Amino acid sequence: MSPHPPRLREPILNLPAVIGVCLVVLIGIHALRMLLSDETDFTLIIDWAVIPARWAVAFGGVQADEIMASLRDGVPEDTVTPMMALAQYVLATEEGRPWTALTYAFLHGSWAHVLINGVWLAAFGTPIVRRCGGGRFFILSAASAVCGAVFYAFMNPFQVLPMIGASGAVSGLMAAASWFMFAPTSWHWEGRLTQPHERPRETLGHMVRNRQVLIFLGIWFAANYVFAFVQPLGLMDASIAWEAHIGGFLAGLAIFPLLDPLPARPSRISA
Repeated sequence: MSPHPPRLREPILNLPAVIGVCLVVLIGIHALRMLLSDETDFTLIIDWAVIPARWAVAFGGVQADEIMASLRDGVPEDTVTPMMALAQYVLATEEGRPWTALTYAFLHGSWAHVLINGVWLAAFGTPIVRRCGGGRFFILSAASAVCGAVFYAFMNPFQVLPMIGASGAVSGLMAAASWFMFAPTSWHWEGRLTQPHERPRETLGHMVRNRQVLIFLGIWFAANYVFAFVQPLGLMDASIAWEAHIGGFLAGLAIFPLLDPLPARPSRISA
């Protein structure tokens, strides 16, 4: 026998199975849409995306005529006709389709869109799954997606263009991870340093005094501002629904302490 034990090969991407399944689903859905005709894909988007005007008419007491009037007043003349036609199509049945508050997260506008969201999902979803398990990860992701959709619709009640993408859910995962990813390192009972997902959750008091947390939050909000209002170098082929990002982020920040199986770090050391 060789005196040296065989070296085990570490996987290139050490992702939890739950995250792998999510990535396969998101990428697979987008790939399948590439096989659809333009008409079928358009119908799919309209049926399963978030369209705030549809919610405003169904649940907000807004009349379809008000939506049409706002389009005539606020849309450039060369786009009025297509937008009016889209609004008439979307509002024809006056159905609210509340399930789109979740299903929109499975659809993306381009390969760049789905791949960027996939990278961030892997980066921030992985520590959440390792800390909380798959069930709580799905609850957190779904709640963040829904809150992102609701906040976007609240801020844009007359919008007839569809909003899609997993960014609201991913933003919630980012916010949830900020509760523990910058917590002080400690020793694990196994005699090693704790991984970020093993550290006690910070309290709000700790977070507001933690420079790393404040820098992370500042960069996140600044990035959303840049891509929403500046869109540097023409990198994005569609406008960014920053409202959905904000709604998802705030939801993840608020909900994670309720789902976290580990206790928070004590606010002070008692004698």
